Amino acid sequence: MDLATQSVKAHGSAPYAWRLIATGLSFVLFGVGGLCLRLLIFPLLSLLPGDAARRRQRARATVSRLFWLFVQFMYRSGVLTYEIEGVQRLGQPGQLIIANHPSLIDVVVLIACIRDANCVVKQSLWNNPFTRGPVRAAGYISNSGSMDMLDEAAGALRSGQTLIVFPEGTRTTPGRAPEFHRGAAAIALRGARIVTPVVISVTPTTLTKAEPWYSIPSRRFHFRLQVGADIDPQRFAEQDSAPIASRKLNDHLHHYFMKELAEDEPTGN
Repeated sequence: MDLATQSVKAHGSAPYAWRLIATGLSFVLFGVGGLCLRLLIFPLLSLLPGDAARRRQRARATVSRLFWLFVQFMYRSGVLTYEIEGVQRLGQPGQLIIANHPSLIDVVVLIACIRDANCVVKQSLWNNPFTRGPVRAAGYISNSGSMDMLDEAAGALRSGQTLIVFPEGTRTTPGRAPEFHRGAAAIALRGARIVTPVVISVTPTTLTKAEPWYSIPSRRFHFRLQVGADIDPQRFAEQDSAPIASRKLNDHLHHYFMKELAEDEPTGN
């Protein structure tokens, strides 16, 4: 997949007015695409032969491909540039991918890079008319915060799926350090073969929790995704009880992201 290997940087920027229009078109395209998936594409895919696992795999591959096309639309229309490093190490069986969450499109780019990935998503997306079709057909996991969610996520990992989790639970508030909840660490200790951190930065910041979609930066933003070294969660589980191991793994991940984000901040783009 081109997105997995490409590093595309801008030499200049499209005019502000055009980027505002292109950003609005991106949101419209995303919403219309979600409805088309729910009402047309997934019903047609369900007619193809195969069991539930095969149908889920087809749905995830379809979402991944369409997300890749969506990112390409944002790039070619002048909204963003992107840089992705080490993505060939994503998509391993039993791999828990832990990522920070600075912008609205983080999950879009990650899923675009992985053909068959599961993901823990916000509960609200299950009821949103534009997103519930893809979310349900792909078998993503609702972030209800319950023990059932933890068990379902750990079970997906034990069955050999790749799982994406954002430990913050929501997008990072601009100007604040990310705060990791312990649920991701608990999932890792229950079922992950490996844990892979993915550091995401967006420069200038945009599409954050505090900004409406039309509050675009003065130039096209640069999206950078960097895959870190794999972590064996069992080295935490073997040393302590489950609650202590979960806390230590969560602290380890949080310190890793804080360090990587601090190193990335001065260079910018």
